[in-house]
Amino acid sequence: MSATVEARRASRSGASLSKVPEVTAYFWVVKGLTTGMGESTSDFLVHRLVPEVAVVLGGIGLAVALILQFGAREYVAWRYWLAVAMVGIFGTMAADALHVGLGVPYVASTVFYAVSLAVVFGSWHLSERTLSIHSIVTPRREVFYWAAVLATFALGTAAGDLTAVTFGLGYFASGLLFAAAIAVPAIGYWRFNLNSILAFWSAYVLTRPLGASFADWLGVTHSRGGLDLGAGWVSLALAAVIAGFVAYLGVTRKDAPQPAGQETVRFDPAHSAS
Repeated sequence: MSATVEARRASRSGASLSKVPEVTAYFWVVKGLTTGMGESTSDFLVHRLVPEVAVVLGGIGLAVALILQFGAREYVAWRYWLAVAMVGIFGTMAADALHVGLGVPYVASTVFYAVSLAVVFGSWHLSERTLSIHSIVTPRREVFYWAAVLATFALGTAAGDLTAVTFGLGYFASGLLFAAAIAVPAIGYWRFNLNSILAFWSAYVLTRPLGASFADWLGVTHSRGGLDLGAGWVSLALAAVIAGFVAYLGVTRKDAPQPAGQETVRFDPAHSAS
C-alpha cells in the first residue's frame, strides 16, 4: 500500500487530523521547557539511584507514555507532551550512557546520533515522501516521527555536552551559543523562505542543547560553572511550569491541529510530495 493511499484511508476512517500539535509559540515554549526538564530529571535520577536502575525506569516511563500516545486517535495535549517529556529524560540517559558508561567521547557520540538521525530521516522520506509533521495521520508515520524525536533529543544532549565540556565553553555560554544558532533557521524561514520542513527540524534539534545547557547551568555546582540550585529542584520547577502550559492547552485547544489537507496548504508547501 502506498503512503498516499494509506494516509487517504486514514483520513476517511476519521484519523484525518495530525497527532502532533500546531507549531505555535506555545509549542516552542513547552518544547524548550521539556528539554531542560529532561536534562535535570535524568541527572537527578542517575545520581540518586543506581544508574542502571534509573535507565530501566526511564525506559519503562517512555514505553508507557508512547503506548498512551499511540493509543489516541487524535492529538491530546497531555498525552503528547508526556511522551515528549519522557523522550527528553530517556534521550538524555541514552546520550550520557555512551559517554559515562562506555567512555565514548562527546564528539564521537554527537557524530553517532547525527548519523542516526540522518538514517531516520532518510528512511522516513523514502517510505512516506515527506518529513512534514502535519502528515502524522498513520501509525507508520507516527513511528518515524517519534524515532526522529528520540534521535534529536540524544543528538542535542551530546552536542550540548560537547560544547560545554569538551570545548570548554561552560553551560551558560553554550546556552547563549545555541540561542544564537536557533535564530538562524527562524530568520531563514521568516525572511528568506527557507524550506519549512528544514527550518522546523533544524530548530527542533537546537532546542535540545539550548534548554539542556541552561538547565545544567541552573542545577550544577559552582565548581562546574553553575548556580548550584540542584537538579531535583530545577526538574520540579520546570515540570510544574510545563504542567501549567499543558493544562491550559488542553482546555483551550489553542494548539489543536487543523485537518491535514487544510493545514499543509497554509504552512507546509513541501507536503504536497506526500
